[in-house]
Amino acid sequence: MKTKVLMVCLGNICRSPLAEGILKCIVNPEDVFVDSAGTGGYHIGQSPDPRSIDVAKSKGIDISNQICRKFNTRDFDRFDVIYAMDKENYNSIINLASNLTQQNKVRLLLSETDRSDHEVPDPYYGGEDGFEKVFQIIEAACKHKAKLL
Repeated sequence: MKTKVLMVCLGNICRSPLAEGILKCIVNPEDVFVDSAGTGGYHIGQSPDPRSIDVAKSKGIDISNQICRKFNTRDFDRFDVIYAMDKENYNSIINLASNLTQQNKVRLLLSETDRSDHEVPDPYYGGEDGFEKVFQIIEAACKHKAKLL
């Protein structure tokens, strides 16, 4: 049975599209399905941020065809694991859960890393180097998570 993983950030244009693209490149698509969403509906129907597209492309990953969408409660039924990029988004998702089973699906992407804050920083208001740093953080986390899926 295929494991279904959802990556979630705020707007679904920077971090979660990168996480979706990176994890898709690491796992076997016959074993793992990966998608992404945002807790805010600011960019529904749009492509990821051009800076995310560019940093992914520089690493050989094409995320340009992804379409931003908002997280909804049906995602609890559709996905086995829901990775939040930071504590704010984690809490937003947990607050939508209606039971313990749904809550137990939600985790911080960096929960098992050596980063003490367990937060993937939001590069949206930073420069180009912020997207590179975030790519590296997410890539390391995805490599670790892929071993667990």
